[in-house]
Amino acid sequence: MTRRIVVITAGLGRPSSTRLLADRLAAAVRRDVTDGNVDNPGGDGEVEVQVVELRDLANEIAQNMVTGFPGPQLRDAVDAATSADGLIAVTPVFTGSYSGLFKSFFDVIDKDALAGTPVLIAATGGTARHSLVLEHAMRPLFSYLRAVVVPTAVYAATEDWGAAGDDSLALRIDRAAAELTAQVTARPVPRGGTGAEAGETFVPFDQQLAALAPEG
Repeated sequence: MTRRIVVITAGLGRPSSTRLLADRLAAAVRRDVTDGNVDNPGGDGEVEVQVVELRDLANEIAQNMVTGFPGPQLRDAVDAATSADGLIAVTPVFTGSYSGLFKSFFDVIDKDALAGTPVLIAATGGTARHSLVLEHAMRPLFSYLRAVVVPTAVYAATEDWGAAGDDSLALRIDRAAAELTAQVTARPVPRGGTGAEAGETFVPFDQQLAALAPEG
């Protein structure tokens, strides 16, 4: 069985440390799905990885914010993200949070379209003191979108790319990749929609209020 992993990377430079981290995470997930890991010993499938570079979509994202109509490349990127078996979302840190380009892309996506989708979040920055962006900005964003964010988030500061810090970064990458692999190789769960597909009954808000009114 082939799993589709879509990598969303908001790096602006070429080369980019954000893209480098995204590629390492994707490679670790590919390895775990195909070759196995502690939680998935046998490896039971193939992986199709698609990388979406947001810098290439910047103009279409800006135009969509004004007109409400996505261009063809942006539409394809949104379709890829919302139909993926798992997402890897990586952003550089600007002014203590995710980049505006990163946020603007996810603003384009319908708020229900990522419900139930496994997501691995990661970020890059110049100093380790920005690592909390993963918990105070990125995790709440995907929780709002009702995605399933894996427990381990990966932050890579400048010093993490050096020889002294590389082992620590590699361990975090491996742990996060194993968690995402466990999600995407598990039995599929319904994604998107309003819950009606799962047999939930929709009760209009005015009827809910009426049910609370005192009798008599």
